[in-house]
Amino acid sequence: MEESKIVQEEHLELIANRAKDLGGDRWRLVEGDTLTVHQTLTDALEAWFQMKGEPVSFRLDPLDSKLYAIRTEEVEIKPEPAKTFSIYGEFSQINEK
Repeated sequence: MEESKIVQEEHLELIANRAKDLGGDRWRLVEGDTLTVHQTLTDALEAWFQMKGEPVSFRLDPLDSKLYAIRTEEVEIKPEPAKTFSIYGEFSQINEK
């Protein structure tokens, strides 16, 4: 019988959008103080870290002007049960009820 596997799954959490209307490298957080315009990407990252206080990795989507925090979680993948067939006497539908 196969053992279950533990894998890391990534989820992206949107944390900031580039303030396109202001031009340049200016960012607004999507949580907390959403009106403050951070003058650089580093300033936006620092503001998010000060608000959340948790070290995570980040992903920048420059074409869509979005900044994401990368969340990871461990997920257990269980193996599929072995297939049995009643024609060979391995499985009885009567016993399943």
